[in-house]
Amino acid sequence: MPELPEVETTRRGIAPHVEQREVREVIVRQSRLRCPVPEDLAERLVGTRLGPLWRRAKYLLMPVDGGAGGTLLCHLGMSGSLRMARLGELPRKHDHVDLVLDDGAILRYHDPRRFGFIDWLDGSVEQDRRLAKLGPEPLSPDFDGQRLYCCSRRRRLAVKPFLMDNGVVVGVGNIYAAEALFLAGIDPRREAGRISRQRYLRLAEAIREVLGAAIHQGGTTLRDFVGGTGEPGYFAQRLNVYGRDGQPCRRCGAELRLVTLGQRASVFCAACQR
Repeated sequence: MPELPEVETTRRGIAPHVEQREVREVIVRQSRLRCPVPEDLAERLVGTRLGPLWRRAKYLLMPVDGGAGGTLLCHLGMSGSLRMARLGELPRKHDHVDLVLDDGAILRYHDPRRFGFIDWLDGSVEQDRRLAKLGPEPLSPDFDGQRLYCCSRRRRLAVKPFLMDNGVVVGVGNIYAAEALFLAGIDPRREAGRISRQRYLRLAEAIREVLGAAIHQGGTTLRDFVGGTGEPGYFAQRLNVYGRDGQPCRRCGAELRLVTLGQRASVFCAACQR
């Protein structure tokens, strides 16, 4: 599933090609995504100009006509991607939606599993039910270890699913929660409310470090993901624990262990993570 670094990589890849471009045509080949593509999407978009793209958690937002005309909301789901194509480039299987721009470029939405969606927002974006209750961005000044410490008090669930709660902090999905906990030396099974403030300060730093490195590497390609220019992400080559159960720890050589937390597979080093 594309997580925050993959979505941010997509935003950075497509932004120079779509910002301030006019939409000339909207082609919908398959409207039955997780949320149906709005029937009047072409009516709303054709003739408008796309404004600065931004990301909130794992959502991509594309305001039109400075935001006054509404906002296109996109989620990549489990296997979705947005990439640039050129006029005349034939669509592949699972290329569901095209936005044809005034310079001949095409913003193309691809999604084999159709768990993502493209939706339309009128009015205030912050009031949308999918965005209203989200926690802070992990790379913003609003996020730090003190917030993690305060939110964790009296929480009895394991620290890994605690980190993956979008009300606590957005965008720390399965891959990056596992990697950050390894970097901070914290056992993912530890009860969130029993971890000290000092360790949460280190964990917040580790989250920023891991996400920053993943964005720099273009995200993590495990199966389907490609960025906005069609390139895979290379952070998979730097994974310390995710997907490496049974292999030796890169730090101490001990065999990495696999457990299930919050119905998600979690790999960790019992020697390095306490």
